[in-house]
Amino acid sequence: MSMKMLKDVDIASKTVLIRVDYNVPYNSEMNVIVNDVRITSTLPTINYCIEKKCKIILISHMGRPGGAVTPQMSLEPVATLLSKILNREVQFIKTPIGKKLKEQVDSMKSGDIFMLENIRFYPGEEKNDDKFAKRLAMLADVYINDAFAAAHNRHTSICAVTKYMKESCAGFLLTKEIEYFENAMAGARRPLCAIIGGSKVSTKLTAILNILPRVDSIIVGGGMAFTFLKSIGHNIGKSICEEELLEAAATTIELAHIHETELLLPVDVVAVKEFNNDSPVTIAKIDEIPEDQMGLDIGPETIKLFSDKIKEAHTIIFNGPMGVFEMSNFSKGTNAIAKAIAQSDCFSIVGGGDSITAIHAAGVEKQISYLSTGGGAFLSLLEGKVLPGIAVLEA
Repeated sequence: MSMKMLKDVDIASKTVLIRVDYNVPYNSEMNVIVNDVRITSTLPTINYCIEKKCKIILISHMGRPGGAVTPQMSLEPVATLLSKILNREVQFIKTPIGKKLKEQVDSMKSGDIFMLENIRFYPGEEKNDDKFAKRLAMLADVYINDAFAAAHNRHTSICAVTKYMKESCAGFLLTKEIEYFENAMAGARRPLCAIIGGSKVSTKLTAILNILPRVDSIIVGGGMAFTFLKSIGHNIGKSICEEELLEAAATTIELAHIHETELLLPVDVVAVKEFNNDSPVTIAKIDEIPEDQMGLDIGPETIKLFSDKIKEAHTIIFNGPMGVFEMSNFSKGTNAIAKAIAQSDCFSIVGGGDSITAIHAAGVEKQISYLSTGGGAFLSLLEGKVLPGIAVLEA
């Protein structure tokens, strides 16, 4: 889809409303932000607007307050950090969106930056409400969406607001995210390998079915692999399984054969009796998992199998961990796959919160071609969906 880009719009000396996604993790007790990637990724757009002598209004959400003011989800710590990063004041504004805020905006000087309080404190935000959209739109001349991670949501500050703006366009981060994804899927150097993990098939099945005809191989790991394994007759012990999706999993494997897409599943696992980090482990081949044990990570043979396939690839898409990587004793598989991607001579794009965390935990983030800021939005692209936030910016 062709989007109207920021550089296609005359923003010089205008008031711009920039939708960012600063839903960043931080220690609420200490107000210390743990990861600022989503903030720093928007700096090109903000700095461009500063250079154009704009008045800048930043809007974002934080968490899921459900339309109610929730102090621990305030964006004030984000405004403080952004001020330090930019080395200029970012004024945190608590004034409710309406006429009084409009008066404050009118008094802004070129280069001033306002950050509004959590947009999800307003009940109308998640309803894609027209009345709320009009209140937002009256604040500025130009709307810029630079919130890729929220672009899959049909919310007021993502969609409805564009109906009442004089001009709307995509910021540099949003544009970059879409371009990298399209390059990975449509303009990929072959072979193209997709690595899909996570705990449940239900959250990734649509994505797998969509990419099956478009990739050369799919590696399936994590808890979701057990549903696939059981669907073709393997013993999985007490491992997680979505029984209602066994038929769909078996059909997916058949479709992979039809499309001549190689679908790789684990051949061994790290199994335990109890779901905790201290439980004694057993390295078990598939079909030899004890009846009273569950697989929580891929085993050494699977690591080698998956790593060898990664070495063959020229393009890799990674979404989802290979096991319960939050527990140190079951993080080896995910860590090994992250390092295999980093060590390969390929174009790599990684999306999803857990996957990004795994890449950072492995210390290989600088060796990945592109780390996406989006979780749900990235998955929606894998599913072949047009993101609502993109559709409203069509040129």
